[in-house]
Amino acid sequence: MLSASSAPIIEETLPVVGEHLGDISGVFYDTMLGENPDLLNLFSRSAQATGEQKSALAGAVAAFARHLVGLGPDGPAFDRVVERVAQRHCALGIRPEQYTMVGKYLLRAVGTVLGDAVTPAVAAAWDEVYWLFATRLIGREARLYAQAGVDGPAPWREYVVASKITEADDTMSFILTPQDGGPAPDFVPGQYVTVAADLPDGTRQLRQYSLSQAAAVGMLRITVRRVRGNGGAPDGLVSGFLHDQVDLGDRLLLSHPYGDLTLRAGASPLLLVSAGVGITPMAAILDHVSRTQPTRDVTAVHADRNVARHALRAEMSANGSRLRSFRSLTWYEQNVPDVSDALTGFVDTDAIPLTDDADVYLCGPVPFMQMVRAGLHRRGVPDERIRYEVFGSEQWRPAPVPVPA
Repeated sequence: MLSASSAPIIEETLPVVGEHLGDISGVFYDTMLGENPDLLNLFSRSAQATGEQKSALAGAVAAFARHLVGLGPDGPAFDRVVERVAQRHCALGIRPEQYTMVGKYLLRAVGTVLGDAVTPAVAAAWDEVYWLFATRLIGREARLYAQAGVDGPAPWREYVVASKITEADDTMSFILTPQDGGPAPDFVPGQYVTVAADLPDGTRQLRQYSLSQAAAVGMLRITVRRVRGNGGAPDGLVSGFLHDQVDLGDRLLLSHPYGDLTLRAGASPLLLVSAGVGITPMAAILDHVSRTQPTRDVTAVHADRNVARHALRAEMSANGSRLRSFRSLTWYEQNVPDVSDALTGFVDTDAIPLTDDADVYLCGPVPFMQMVRAGLHRRGVPDERIRYEVFGSEQWRPAPVPVPA
């Protein structure tokens, strides 16, 4: 809990921190990476170029501050935020000692942007917030590493590319087997791995890819869509590297599987909603359920640009056919006259079959998930029954706080 002396300071300064969050984030990342260029291998160069990643950490700390003073998410809601961040950090191999450096640069950025408004008392209060957040993450990450049997300094395992399979336009699956000859790790459907890609220019970039098939003893499968830059954004470095330069027999470094978009135990009906390459965790969930719970009721909803872009379409249909009750709805933005079972346009949430006890899983671009989630809320689906995975850096920008009179 936040100390009694810090709580009123945080509540009073939250509005100005929220107002300047973008500037604070920019100074934080630019200064930290400028003085520690080795960290560039840890952060996505594409996300840095678009500015997507810069506000993620500062936004999470600000959201935690709101939670601590009773203005933000309640305990269970913020626990989900902490869990998502901790899972992502473990997939990146983040270590406890790195929090000290990050905290130093983040608090320095607050002082740089807000200037004289950051008195010693204000600095101490925000330092307390940061370390309360950091210690929660460090503790959870330590438990996740222990459960995975991962040695901190060596979070990667070498895999061999056993097969490359073209799944759709710009989308390819990679079958990966452990180089050491041991079994592939077990995982819960919906989880992802990090690929540590050593690029031709000598740099390393880390990217997360959902495991797109249920757990198998000897292999893992990831399905990668090539990222093509739009509106001046760069093409995806790692997706292009995997598509163009990684061949059969090549080796890749992977993390242990992590992630919190995991299939809950039980037999409740499932609603799997995806867009684009967000179909990958849904494919693993459906594969697993079709093998282990063939009497479970499943509805799969997918949105894509057109049928040529729709990855894993035939596989989803085949796995669904093994279930006693399976419904599939597909929307394509572009009209496809020769595909009789697809609708044209965007997903209509009012057309999705729903049961009162359905567990919902979402994966796709953030605007898509926001639209679907809002539609499901209107139809009475409570938040606790909706689980989701976010592409890239999730943003936790705090809502405006009224300035005290």
